[in-house]
Amino acid sequence: MDARELLARIIKCEAGGEGDNGMKGVATVVMNRVRVPDGEYRRIGQGDVRKIIYQKGQFDCMRPVLGGVANPQTIWANPPEQIHYDIADWALAGNRLFTIGSSLWYFNPFAPCPYTFPYNGNGRFQVKILKHCYYNPTASYFET
Repeated sequence: MDARELLARIIKCEAGGEGDNGMKGVATVVMNRVRVPDGEYRRIGQGDVRKIIYQKGQFDCMRPVLGGVANPQTIWANPPEQIHYDIADWALAGNRLFTIGSSLWYFNPFAPCPYTFPYNGNGRFQVKILKHCYYNPTASYFET
């Protein structure tokens, strides 16, 4: 699967019901991880979209099992549509959703957004778009 196809699939799976801005937010985070100059994502991803998306434990849509049961919502179970390819192309061309900033993480807490995420304190809350909270890296992230 090429980078475009993989990005379109992760966009649909992670934020398919979140409208254009929600999907662009997810695409922006993925590409921020691809382009971050230091830290864990630079070391592991080496600027490769595929390595970022396939990094173990990062995206629920990449996990065949969640909570001990088969995950019905994976990138393989739900093929992308044209809108997902369009947003993947938009992100691969270097575009970013400006409200996301340099966010490297997002998640849906099913509650108000916590100030830090991940729980190791490497991210600080940036913005909420629909159900997802987005987090910019702190100085401690760059030591990972």
